Amino acid sequence: MSLGAGIFLFVIGAILRFALNVRTTWIDLALVGNILMGAGVVVVILGIVLLMRKRRSSVTTRVDADPATGQAYNRTERSTDDLDV
Repeated sequence: MSLGAGIFLFVIGAILRFALNVRTTWIDLALVGNILMGAGVVVVILGIVLLMRKRRSSVTTRVDADPATGQAYNRTERSTDDLDV
């Protein structure tokens, strides 16, 4: 999602910066285009960082006994903790 949004911002910014030859008195479209392209690059970089972040997982194996029959059995629990960036 964030990669697509970053590319979208960059493309809209490039269109405003390079493709439009409209002069307005109340807004500088070239500056807005530069800001959008910069924001697009930042969003793409953040998206890549979030995709590549490491996940921590742990596996716990316990040996329990069934109270009714007394038979031992293994119980495995898996948990995955995401590291916050």
